[in-house]
Amino acid sequence: MSEYPSILLEQAVNQMASLPGVGRRTALRLVLHLLRQKEQDVEAFSGSFLRLKKEVVYCRECHNISDSELCPICASTRRDHSTICVVENVQDVMSIENTGQYNGVYHVLGGIISPMEGVGPKDIEIDSLIDRISRGDISEIILALPTTMEGDTTNFYIYRRLQNAGAEIKISQIARGVAVGNQLEYTDEITLGRSIINRTEFKG
Repeated sequence: MSEYPSILLEQAVNQMASLPGVGRRTALRLVLHLLRQKEQDVEAFSGSFLRLKKEVVYCRECHNISDSELCPICASTRRDHSTICVVENVQDVMSIENTGQYNGVYHVLGGIISPMEGVGPKDIEIDSLIDRISRGDISEIILALPTTMEGDTTNFYIYRRLQNAGAEIKISQIARGVAVGNQLEYTDEITLGRSIINRTEFKG
């Protein structure tokens, strides 16, 4: 016999518990909260996720999440388009933006090289980065990937690709004020901001 008085309740809890970091007790509490809300409020809540899934796009230039084919950062004339900060995911863009210490543009890889998880260079946006550099007047690439073995592997791979392509640009990496093994999204804004400002030349 199910522990829930309603099959619909159980199904809703199962869906909520499928979210990262949400346990079944928390899922039940959230579902019961929604059940107590007005129907139009719940429709607006659920509708926002449907619209997000159906209408959100990825910037054709940097692969950041956007409402149009070019994200606000890439479209801005106030940004320094000669400097590209390479990050793993969209959360990292938001984390760096929150520091207020960076005025360049970004390139979101959508992952990092991880042979253990079956993720290779072709599975992330490295080719589009190389193509972007070959097309534009780029003076610096900032490698702002996680300070992990996988992050360092991806840094080195990008470095070698740029070398082989004959790209004569400055390649730097964020300072190691970010603790080894940390994800950028969990790093406080002051530390992350200083790491951007005090970036060092990347040496393969």
